Amino acid sequence: MATVAEHEDTLHDQPLYWRSAEGGEPPVLYLHGVPTSSGDWVAFLERTGGLAPDLPGFGRTGKRGDREYTMAGYDRFVEDFLDHLEVDRVRMVVHDWGVVGLLWAQRHPERVERLVLINAVPLLPGYRWHLFARLWRMRAVGEVTMGLSSRWVARRVLPPSIAEEAWSHFDQGTQRAILRLYRSSPEDALARAGLDLGGIDCPALVVWGDRDPYIDATFADAYASALGGEVDVLHLNDAGHWPWHDRPDAIDRVATFLQA
Repeated sequence: MATVAEHEDTLHDQPLYWRSAEGGEPPVLYLHGVPTSSGDWVAFLERTGGLAPDLPGFGRTGKRGDREYTMAGYDRFVEDFLDHLEVDRVRMVVHDWGVVGLLWAQRHPERVERLVLINAVPLLPGYRWHLFARLWRMRAVGEVTMGLSSRWVARRVLPPSIAEEAWSHFDQGTQRAILRLYRSSPEDALARAGLDLGGIDCPALVVWGDRDPYIDATFADAYASALGGEVDVLHLNDAGHWPWHDRPDAIDRVATFLQA
């Protein structure tokens, strides 16, 4: 089991935090979603090694108000982060809004050796935002909803093993990043963002917790159809949005695929 190291740096004059562990080449790039951080990936890093940044606005990476918390902004962050660490090729694992990594992958498919999608926001036609997202996208209502957030709510909507860490970083900067990201991402923009998924032709694995209350399990198979390479789909009918917390064996399945 690899030792996970923590790093504090700067990128474009902003704090940059990431976790890493020794592993094979090319490194695995892990991208987390909302509202968590690279803490999601510790058990994976211990198995496979790799790199896991806190995305801008989350965890301990910078949350300054003049940053661009949009799909395009996060796409640029992925490229800048890899350039900063002088990483050329990756194996990529994305969860939830970590799917912004697919924007970068569509621009650079030759730099992705293997790909894992876990309950990822659909860059596909036909998706409709869940209730929380619809509230966040509404002016004033979103701010009120964020203001009503509490540790008790975090414990209800997040797996217990990550709720405390996520809540400890759920400050005004993170709330602002979430609101801007969702407000800049209507459903038609999601579909447009995935128009070139077929150009990603590396081997891929889609892992889906079918009890996800936010994204229907049909999008697992829709992703498999949209990607250009050979794709395996693993449906976990007893797991939710963070499926590896309900089914820890999912970590083994992901690690085996990445190391094939």
